[in-house]
Amino acid sequence: MQLAIIGGGPAGLSAAIRAAEEGLTDVWVIERGKFLGGILNQCIHHGFGVHIFKEELTGPEYAQRLIDRAMELGVNFALGAMVIDITKDRMITYASERGLVTKKAGAIILAMGCRERTRGAIPGSRGVGIYAAGIAQEMVNMRGHMPGGRVVILGSGDIGLIMARRMTLEGAKVEGVYEIMPHPGGLKRNIVQCLNDYDIPLHLSHTVTRTVGNKRLRGVYVAKVDESRQPIPSTERYVECDTLLLSVGLIPENELSKKIGVRLSPITGGAVVNDQLETSTPGVFACGNVLHVHDIVDYVTLEAYAAAASAVRFIRHRAGDGATEISIKATTEIPIKAGEGVRYTVPMSITHCEDANATPCTISFRSDGVYTPATIKILADGTVIKSVKKRVIIPSEMEQVAIEITRSAQEITVQIARE
Repeated sequence: MQLAIIGGGPAGLSAAIRAAEEGLTDVWVIERGKFLGGILNQCIHHGFGVHIFKEELTGPEYAQRLIDRAMELGVNFALGAMVIDITKDRMITYASERGLVTKKAGAIILAMGCRERTRGAIPGSRGVGIYAAGIAQEMVNMRGHMPGGRVVILGSGDIGLIMARRMTLEGAKVEGVYEIMPHPGGLKRNIVQCLNDYDIPLHLSHTVTRTVGNKRLRGVYVAKVDESRQPIPSTERYVECDTLLLSVGLIPENELSKKIGVRLSPITGGAVVNDQLETSTPGVFACGNVLHVHDIVDYVTLEAYAAAASAVRFIRHRAGDGATEISIKATTEIPIKAGEGVRYTVPMSITHCEDANATPCTISFRSDGVYTPATIKILADGTVIKSVKKRVIIPSEMEQVAIEITRSAQEITVQIARE
């Protein structure tokens, strides 16, 4: 196969589309589930596709647009196929109904998505009624089963916010959303549309300290937290509920990445990549939530397009396809540093051709706190080369800045300065 894409969610499908549009005729999407679309299949609310399709779609509608286009382009799919081995020379082995299949790929795109983070041990009993928010979403939207009728949500991630609204619409009583940080973890629009519009209280700097109920959850204790995020005993109070939903973050699914020695970021949990979205393992690229958790699926698609274009260039260069007019020249890796106010950046370096005047690059990043107002500054070797003023910058919303880097730069720094 020319290109193997592991994962059939929005990132994998988008990458396959762009690779096929670039002229590759042997593109494979390997998906462990029985259906394409990934997490989008259970996201039945609107809000997807504004940037890509110029209209608001539900998750399944967005997924179907990608599926239809990929099929139209002749992309190959292996469904119900679990990748069990992958090597640095791009040999992929997966198990399916056909048995074990081993194929060599010209390039690989990692698009495995992410999984929900667990809260860790909460003191108390373990009665039925404690779920990850995404699991509850799948139960309600795809199985038609309500996990409970009186709900507390721990964490203000987007899935938890959306489930607060969904549970309310299905007749449940959502007692409140409790967030340990002093700022929300989800998008502003979801705070407004999912909580404010339904009079669901959001308690910042709060956490769940204990659960109560043996066979079935009967309630939880909640408390305010101090600046070290430790519960303040005098503020503890009891909230009666039969369901606790955990919405405390997402983790990139990178077990396969580790198998082939891909270097991972301790901050994002995803691969360390350059501006071509190539990992530390040559010929292996990454995009979507397996790289870093995105807030908007349209950005996943755009990032997947970029990863696919890079993978196609890699394949054609190795094949010596002169018709592509590709020549790999001597390059310099220019590191990108997360400076003051910035938690991480993607990419982490820029590959600059030595005979090029400038290299364009879009840097995605998240802040380490709330800044209002503020200025994003991009520095090359300590000198500001671009600044962007923002009314507000919050950790839950990814920021992006497009720049051009000259070959004289030794280091790029992204920082946030308060006004």
